[in-house]
Amino acid sequence: MPYHPEIVTLADMVRIHARERGDQVAMVFNGRETTYGALDQGAAQVAHAFLRDGLDRTTRVAYLGKNSDIYYRLLFGAVRAGGVFLCVNWRLAVPEISYILNDSGAEYLFVEKEFLPVAKQAQAEAPGLRQIIVMEAEFEPWHADQPTHDPGVAVGPDDIVMQMYTSGTTGHPKGVLMPHGRFLALRAREGEDGPWAQWDEGEVNLVAMPFFHIGGTGWGFTGFYHGATNIILPQPDVATIIAAIRQHAITKVFIVPALVSAIVEEARVRPLDLRTVKTLYYGASPIPEETLKAAIEVFGCDFVQLYGMTETLGAVTHLPPAEHTAGGRLLSCGRAMPGVDLRIVDGEGTPLPPGKVGEILIRTPSIMAGYWQREEATAEVLRDGWYHSGDAGYLDEDGYLFLCDRIKDMIVSGAENIYPAEVESALAAHPAVAEVAVIGVPDQKWGEAVKAVVVLRPGKQVTAEELIAFARQRIAGYKVPKSVDFVDALPRNASGKILKRELRRPYWEGQSRQIG
Repeated sequence: MPYHPEIVTLADMVRIHARERGDQVAMVFNGRETTYGALDQGAAQVAHAFLRDGLDRTTRVAYLGKNSDIYYRLLFGAVRAGGVFLCVNWRLAVPEISYILNDSGAEYLFVEKEFLPVAKQAQAEAPGLRQIIVMEAEFEPWHADQPTHDPGVAVGPDDIVMQMYTSGTTGHPKGVLMPHGRFLALRAREGEDGPWAQWDEGEVNLVAMPFFHIGGTGWGFTGFYHGATNIILPQPDVATIIAAIRQHAITKVFIVPALVSAIVEEARVRPLDLRTVKTLYYGASPIPEETLKAAIEVFGCDFVQLYGMTETLGAVTHLPPAEHTAGGRLLSCGRAMPGVDLRIVDGEGTPLPPGKVGEILIRTPSIMAGYWQREEATAEVLRDGWYHSGDAGYLDEDGYLFLCDRIKDMIVSGAENIYPAEVESALAAHPAVAEVAVIGVPDQKWGEAVKAVVVLRPGKQVTAEELIAFARQRIAGYKVPKSVDFVDALPRNASGKILKRELRRPYWEGQSRQIG
């Protein structure tokens, strides 16, 4: 579908498609279909309910649950009323959830029943949270008696629509402020790279990745923008994805490499019918080249790699299908999307020539407005119109970006961003631990796995299993180390800084790519 200049806010996507294709199915969840017309009316009712309760432009509305069609009804309703929406990672531990609720100042928390006990515990440490609404039992009564016409609240492209949390090197996550217009900023030139980049009438889009990631919520926005039918899965599960593709004749898919790899393994056990898929988009973590080649054979469709982050509100580069053939640039994450500029700089900020590795800088109209109440952190990454990614890489002569390493220490495991500082803080609380360094090591399934390297206190003993169990009580399960090494001392430079590169080196030797 071509660029739609009338769509200047996220709420406009539903309004305009309700007007032009009101009877078309907008989303399907667990067999429940919602047309664009019904979604428009439902979002209006949600907006009226929020306005009845006193929501204004400073009000934060939080969601704690797995993927659901209710999520988009809530989101489109909250932002139509002028509020700011945030999705909380349901995999986080209670202290982490409490921190996000407190930091954001969330006043409403819509929670899936499964996570109500966690929400109640978090509420005890979040005094600003004035209402918890259980989606299965209380959501419909809360808004069902409200009018279905648009409330007419003036919302513009510069207004903040979402506050999505991303991990921080200090151990505290940061709220990324996302304006309406920046979600839509790259749409005008979206199809310039060729037919493969265009969306046609009647597309059926798989929305499987978690909504608390930009690759979940943002990918859903892409489908809604193009007037597609969006098939929403509660969580990304290989069997469910395969079944959904067959049942709904899905044409567009975005999944992370761990799922691509799992589908390839499934195809080795039994034949799979995935012929309806026209384009498979992937990204967010590394993928072995052999796995990618096998996946292209299994799906038999166009493959497109994406590179981006929460701060850029999604992808800023893409590797087109033509480069997924023999002799292509499979190790590259592609070229800048139309409207995006890339630059590689050294430690002094001086631009580097093709082939030289440095920090990746990104200039895009889709950039975040900044970090919520983090002026210093914002100023550190947004300088002179460029976003400093903290990733290292190089551009070739044709402008293709190759990722080499990570300037920051972030670990990407199964598309989850994990900062070592959070894990190190949890392990350091154990009485037997004198020092600890956490690194990412290659993992065939997850891209990277978390490994802790520990120095014990004199006379103290603890097993790897005990330390892993200790960490599991304090941080989310996906952040817990998969393995623990015990050493006499950690390598340091002359100033005393731990040399994590030296710790990583034995595991990454022979690996052509370390980040995705």
